[in-house]
Amino acid sequence: MWWFLGVVVAMQLYFVRELVAAFALFVLGFAVIGSLIATLYLLQKTWQVAVVRVADSTHPIVNAARRGMDAVGELARRSLRRPGSAAAR
Repeated sequence: MWWFLGVVVAMQLYFVRELVAAFALFVLGFAVIGSLIATLYLLQKTWQVAVVRVADSTHPIVNAARRGMDAVGELARRSLRRPGSAAAR
């Protein structure tokens, strides 16, 4: 009888250790996934603040980039055909 009780207790301890180990692995996995999501969120928010600051900046390089983008937009709005030319058939 004592051997049987000893085996039952040992089996219970083994199962408890196995469950605790599985729980520790799940906690570790969720911590890694949570850290990854938090890092991506913080990177996105940092990028958003940087873009807003650059957009509000009056630095000469930023102004030159704006003029360049305006020039490209103006070229995109222009017609590719010369005035008075016939339409392609």
